[in-house]
Amino acid sequence: MGDRMTSTGAIVSAPRPTFAHRAEYAALRGAVAAMERLSFTRAGSIGERIGALGYWPIGIRRAVVERQLAAAFPERDAADIQRIARAAYGHLGRTAIETAVLPSYTATEIVGLFEGVEGWSIVEERLARGKGLILVTGHLGNWELGGAYLAARGLPIDAVARHMANPLFDRYLTSTRQRIGMTVVHDEDAVRRVPRSLRTARAVAFLVDQGAVGLASAWVPFFGRFAKTPRGPAVFALRLGSPIVFGVALRQPSGRYRLTFEALDAVDTGEREADVDAIVANYTATLEKWVRRAPEQYLWHHRRWKHQRPGTPKDLGDPL
Repeated sequence: MGDRMTSTGAIVSAPRPTFAHRAEYAALRGAVAAMERLSFTRAGSIGERIGALGYWPIGIRRAVVERQLAAAFPERDAADIQRIARAAYGHLGRTAIETAVLPSYTATEIVGLFEGVEGWSIVEERLARGKGLILVTGHLGNWELGGAYLAARGLPIDAVARHMANPLFDRYLTSTRQRIGMTVVHDEDAVRRVPRSLRTARAVAFLVDQGAVGLASAWVPFFGRFAKTPRGPAVFALRLGSPIVFGVALRQPSGRYRLTFEALDAVDTGEREADVDAIVANYTATLEKWVRRAPEQYLWHHRRWKHQRPGTPKDLGDPL
């Protein structure tokens, strides 16, 4: 794999794939080839069964998932937490397979995977203002399918993404997003490329529920605990005057999805740091509201409260 350049102009060598990376990737490509011959619903069902194995008997990160769920929903009993956790594993498996087979679908077929869309007029009206559009979401429902829908509808869209640990997976997912009509902007290029996209009236999508070392962040409440949350979308909104819209694609009992958009306020009082924190808290609270509606469709496998400011009280920090 080739080198890549950061937004500061530095050259960073892309990691070379190991034997384990190659084996994982070969397994993925073999599974995708088999799944592409099946219907979207059938492929997703198989993915759900595979994902469920991660909960039992394999038990990958099971303690993380259950303890975070218990911290987020202290009113639920142990049986309910286990039920949601088991369903979350199945949903993650389904989402992974659905995402992997997306490139084999036409734009019309992708649109047909949704049984309804609410708030599309918000997207159109905000984008028509000519200052671009900042779309924020979390690892809830099928976020990749939501982005694919936007591209299929002809929305000019960039997706800001982090690199994956497996460089072959990373390259595959990037090419998958590009084949369905999205332009991928990796984190290290966001400072340079996002303003350019917004100034040319494009939409830029961000996943806003994973903190990382070195990523500009704010600590805001998420299920009552401080979570390190990316502040980039808020900074761009204030700096460029771009509107912010939250979107989420939730799976319905029918097996198809419903996509919902809602506008978020980005108030500029002149107190930049406080205004940024307020916007970050707003889109995080909005995500929490939607996670509460479908907790089994959220990525509880990620340690959401891992990174903490020094001095954070235990009852407001990482529950693990």
